[in-house]
Amino acid sequence: MANLGLFTGTKIVKSVNVSFRLPYYTQWGQRLLVCGSEPVLGSWDVKKGLLLSPAHQGEELIWCGSVAVPSEFSCEYSYYVVDDEKSVLRREMGKKRKLVLPEGINGGENVELHDLWQTGGDAIPFRSAFKDVIFRQSWGLNIERPLGIQNKLDMEDAVLVHFKICCPNVEEETSVYVIGSTAKLGQWKVHDGLKLNYAGDSVWQADAVMQKGDFPLKYPFEAFPPKQLDYCKYRKAGNFSLETGAHRDLSIDCSKVQPRYIFLSDGMMREMPWRGAGVAIPMFSVRSEADLGVGEFLDLKLLVDWAVESGFHLVQLLPINDTSVHGMWWDSYPYSSLSVFALHPLYLRVEALSENLPENIKKEIQEAREQLDGKDVDYEATLATKLSIAKKVFEQEKDLILNSRSFHKYFSENELEKLVSKDSLHHDIIRFHYYIQFHLHLQLSEAAEYARNKGVILKGDLPIGVDRNSVDTWVYPNLFRMNTSTGAPPDYFDKNGQNWGFPTYNWEEMSKDNYAWWRARLTQMAKYFTAYRIDHILGFFRIWELPEHAMTGLIGKFRPSIPLSKEELEREGIWDFDRLSLPYIRQEFVQEKFGASWTLIVSNFLNDYQKGRYEFKEDSNTEKKIASKLKMLAEKSMLLESEDKIRRDLFDLLKNIVLIRDPEDASKFYPRFNLEDTSSFQDLDDHSKNVLRRLYYDYYFHRQENLWRQNALKTLPALLNSSDMLACGEDLGLIPACVHPVMQELGLIGLRIQRMPSESDLEFGIPSQYSYMTVCAPSCHDCSTFRAWWEEDEERRCRYFKNLVGPDAIPSSQCVPDIAHFVIRQHVEAPSMWAIFPLQDLLALKEEYTTRPATEETINDPTNPKHYWRYRVHVTLESLLKDKELIATIKGLVRGSGRSHPSVQETDELGNQETIVLIPGKHQVTTGQEKISVGKQLNGVPRKETCVPQVS
Repeated sequence: MANLGLFTGTKIVKSVNVSFRLPYYTQWGQRLLVCGSEPVLGSWDVKKGLLLSPAHQGEELIWCGSVAVPSEFSCEYSYYVVDDEKSVLRREMGKKRKLVLPEGINGGENVELHDLWQTGGDAIPFRSAFKDVIFRQSWGLNIERPLGIQNKLDMEDAVLVHFKICCPNVEEETSVYVIGSTAKLGQWKVHDGLKLNYAGDSVWQADAVMQKGDFPLKYPFEAFPPKQLDYCKYRKAGNFSLETGAHRDLSIDCSKVQPRYIFLSDGMMREMPWRGAGVAIPMFSVRSEADLGVGEFLDLKLLVDWAVESGFHLVQLLPINDTSVHGMWWDSYPYSSLSVFALHPLYLRVEALSENLPENIKKEIQEAREQLDGKDVDYEATLATKLSIAKKVFEQEKDLILNSRSFHKYFSENELEKLVSKDSLHHDIIRFHYYIQFHLHLQLSEAAEYARNKGVILKGDLPIGVDRNSVDTWVYPNLFRMNTSTGAPPDYFDKNGQNWGFPTYNWEEMSKDNYAWWRARLTQMAKYFTAYRIDHILGFFRIWELPEHAMTGLIGKFRPSIPLSKEELEREGIWDFDRLSLPYIRQEFVQEKFGASWTLIVSNFLNDYQKGRYEFKEDSNTEKKIASKLKMLAEKSMLLESEDKIRRDLFDLLKNIVLIRDPEDASKFYPRFNLEDTSSFQDLDDHSKNVLRRLYYDYYFHRQENLWRQNALKTLPALLNSSDMLACGEDLGLIPACVHPVMQELGLIGLRIQRMPSESDLEFGIPSQYSYMTVCAPSCHDCSTFRAWWEEDEERRCRYFKNLVGPDAIPSSQCVPDIAHFVIRQHVEAPSMWAIFPLQDLLALKEEYTTRPATEETINDPTNPKHYWRYRVHVTLESLLKDKELIATIKGLVRGSGRSHPSVQETDELGNQETIVLIPGKHQVTTGQEKISVGKQLNGVPRKETCVPQVS
């Protein structure tokens, strides 16, 4: 662009020309734009940002643009994909970029910024799971020099190139180098390359002054330990980790004014992808010798120890929030929280409340431990016992604890001043609950810190909904649509769906404060967890919304979604809207369903509508009304069949519709899910059937895609940016086409369960074909364990074995350890970033742990809305830690797959300390003070010893 100059008084000061350059492929109607913190780049108003222009260079599409700035200019900036109106279609993920011009740069100089688009995947190493746990030693490196360019150019044809690469996983005493085709980069000789300096935040950088004759040049980055570099130099062999992929290119366009400064932001170092493994178990299912009828937060320390010994970098839990809504075992459902901020008192270790417990309380705890040590969790008895004991300790120590500095600090971070004032009616009761929450916080924090120090990620679970009687709906009623319910969409687990009963979110209201409630939830979780699972991530694209009076999940609609308008239907020749949207009840249907009881059903629930047709009475025209009336008739012994059967049959009549009329706008309609299965549809003329089939398919599979994508891109980034936890999304079920591209764009890790493949043409997923940005597992808490699944259906078992093993193989009818070993090996060897196994599936590796019936190991039955969540592992953590045979089996599977695992200290038969080092198929050790050098890539994935001193 023209250099207009910058004016200061009457003196003209030459500006610096800054050029942006970014390779990026766009679709028709899309453009690239750069927007930043300074006015010249729009002051973060994308509409005022700098539009870039495209140009083809070889096979790449390069977007370029330039601005004139002062010589002391600095700013932050990011790239955006926009449409012709400059509306944002996509934005970069990760941190904002920083531009600081070199000190002493002269006016009139040209600076080129060579950038790469930052994806959500690029930001993953900066999440706390990696930064603070897996790669924590790398992030603790000393900064070798401040950010910025210090060199000055002396020669006229010189160009200063600033190399910058992000390398988040660097072993101790390891340096990062850049090598390339020019002499300044060692002419491909590793030991003559340019050493980069650590600049903090996993960024390595260095400057090289080159002549214009050095261009074009090619270069990769690499890292290697300096001691082994000396070995490489002098013995013509060395061990280093070289970037994967094609060489990087750097060239200068000779047809334009040539730059004197080139800033290369080369993104992430291209290494073999890091892969890890983990174990999943609900907190309530854990069993230890110290617990009181249920797993407790402090038990996590033992679980972490076992995970480390077994080669796992991750422990995954179900939600741990307080669910004490009903005061009974229904509250065992962990996804219906009383508060999204409060921890569940169930997981409190009462023995840890005080160091000075009276002997009578110690005796009471021991007696309760023996009474509650059952096969399953007794939710009501366990919670009542813990609260009873805790109240006695509270009365003894409340003044000491509640006046302590640590409690006041905790209280100030979680304050509700009106409720806890001394003048409050329930002051002491409320103080007791604060006391409980304080100790839960201390105990979970202790376990979380222990996990971090052991190199283990603690992964939490973010429920999609809240209970309609929760603190959250009480305090923030405007954030929820209380006249509707959230449910699992049909075909999520079964064809009928399920009504979870949660109120749906008012996203429009939530957006007014940039989703502050969600951001607060994530901030709270991040106090304890370094990763989390987003339950039913589809809910952030669209939610399956039901009327509040629904008890089942079929008659719903997606929110948001584009309905069918009355005008649209009329254009297609659809006119009789009452016929399509009201229950279609013919006399023969009623007689067929209810047999001898049909007249009783008609007299109590139905009115004559037309000749031979009925409609529901006013007091029976919703599922809740039907259920209430049936209960009354059952109490009077008026029913000839079971109440459950009659209720199901009446619900079927109520749902015998084709279109659902919008309760907020009578001129809009939604196709009923699986409308072709209804007799209402079957009795239509062929023209109406064809029209409705086409509109149905469009509504569910095409019409909403862009709307849902836009909705997710508004809501999900608010979550992801509110903490630095690693985010995984549960994306099972009927997945819209927009979901996986958005998850990839945002750097969200998906879930792959082998028996629930996302590919419509597969019955069983193929782990070896999973993408890297996934968590793979043979089962999860929402289905039976692999052992139970294997043994419950012979035909399916044979199909599985034929597809995965071979046509000649004959599977065992029992899930013997060899079968479990085969299945787990499939998953650890998958390309997925994580392989996370339910503890029950891991126990199937050893025959002695399979004596308990497999059906008893299921955590949840999704088809039962009143399922009792009470499964407990039948072996203690202490026993598992002593079982070196099982540990060795699991560790061997993890190591053999090339997955990274924590290093552990072990003692050999002579009492020598051994540090186990990652080499698949081998156990390389260092004994005593003697060190044995082994080849290892930076990401923990092994490679063979490299004996090549240079690359050409």
